[in-house]
Amino acid sequence: MNARVLHEQPPHLDVETEVLVIGGGACGLVAALRAAASGAEVIVVERDASPAGSTSMSSGFVPAPATRYQRAVGVDDDTPERFEADLNAKSKGLCDARLARLAAANIGPALEWLGEKHRVEWLVLDDFLYPGHTRFRMHTVPEKTGTALLARLLAAVEAADIPVVSEARAETLYAADDNRITAVEIVRPDGAREIIGAGAVILACNGFGGNRELVRKHIPDVADGLYYGHEGNEGDAIFWGEALGCELRHLSGYQGHGSLAHPHGILISWALMMEGGFQVNTEGKRFSNENGGYSEQAVNVLAQPGGTAWNVYDDRLHLFAQGFPDYMDAVSVGAIREAETIADLAKATGLPADALAKTFEEVESIRRGETTDPFGRSFEGKPALVGPFYAVKVTGALFHTQGGLMIDDQARVMGSDGKALPNLLAGGGAACGVSGPDVSGYLSGNGLLTAIAFGYLAGETAAEIARG
Repeated sequence: MNARVLHEQPPHLDVETEVLVIGGGACGLVAALRAAASGAEVIVVERDASPAGSTSMSSGFVPAPATRYQRAVGVDDDTPERFEADLNAKSKGLCDARLARLAAANIGPALEWLGEKHRVEWLVLDDFLYPGHTRFRMHTVPEKTGTALLARLLAAVEAADIPVVSEARAETLYAADDNRITAVEIVRPDGAREIIGAGAVILACNGFGGNRELVRKHIPDVADGLYYGHEGNEGDAIFWGEALGCELRHLSGYQGHGSLAHPHGILISWALMMEGGFQVNTEGKRFSNENGGYSEQAVNVLAQPGGTAWNVYDDRLHLFAQGFPDYMDAVSVGAIREAETIADLAKATGLPADALAKTFEEVESIRRGETTDPFGRSFEGKPALVGPFYAVKVTGALFHTQGGLMIDDQARVMGSDGKALPNLLAGGGAACGVSGPDVSGYLSGNGLLTAIAFGYLAGETAAEIARG
């Protein structure tokens, strides 16, 4: 790992800017837009040839309360306080309460600002509730993909004339004795180096999911699982933070997902489970409460024989899922199995026919209220599953880490002494998130929540510091 801090003056400066943003994902681009709107000169450095990162691999869904986009679909009783309560409930009170309050209060204004100032078009998904959310508050761009969200943010950055320097990996932070960051050295693919002087620096370089050593150290329960995130998330912010004596928290927290098509590596929407589908292992048996949450379901799936499971559902849900581009990708590559009867579905999947049929009977009995689910799930209000039936083989995966640098209410990085560093800020996966220390604390959308809310805050604060 080459991420390092040097407490010395840089030998020279090739370029100077008021605000330097490290990372070109949703967090970095929102931070850059906000800093520029506050009057600062901004440069974004991105290690890849084209910004992509975890944002482009996500579904692109962002939870936010009390927005005009919610009101447009009839949701007029959501509040930051209600959202904060949902965040705390999902994490069983273990997430940082201040950060939960900070994220819940700022994400709505951030999305509305992006819509009004930069014409990012938002719509609210109001046909199903994601696990843990008590209101329809999941916002998305019309294409319903993370790739499209990132493309819209990049277009806004280009329109604002903010330079994005690609193929530029930030490696060395130069710091004064008081930990004020004076410059950042970037490295090009050919080994060429440049030093950029900065008035303020924003860390938007995500977490450490791509660093197997750190994953094994901090979240060993998923160390041998599939990593479905950007390989460039190697923990640079963690290493810089440690060198600067910063406070790190909840490094054991992460977002998992129990529904990644295997071996195709395509995300299958958890809406299938929330709307009446279920999962079985290779023995044709259910093994958990699928409504608990897709993050913790990663661990449940990986614990099954072969570390895989099957999502089972019917034609109603198959048609519903076709509204998600990822699902259509899975259809196009042949990941989805179809059969007219349960017996035929068993043949198509290789699952034991008798066991699968019994599981269908058990689910229907639970749905009718005749028996109680031993895993605690309710199928109340969901239609019975009727043929034709569908199934897709899935595995559990690590998507991104949720622990990181502690920040204050202005997104300034905190030292272990409880004081904010002079001009270093963080957001998204580089900062401590709002999921707490456990995989089960992840509330749907928490990754983009802190990417955009904390990036929004960081950009404004960085501009104030740099121009102050």
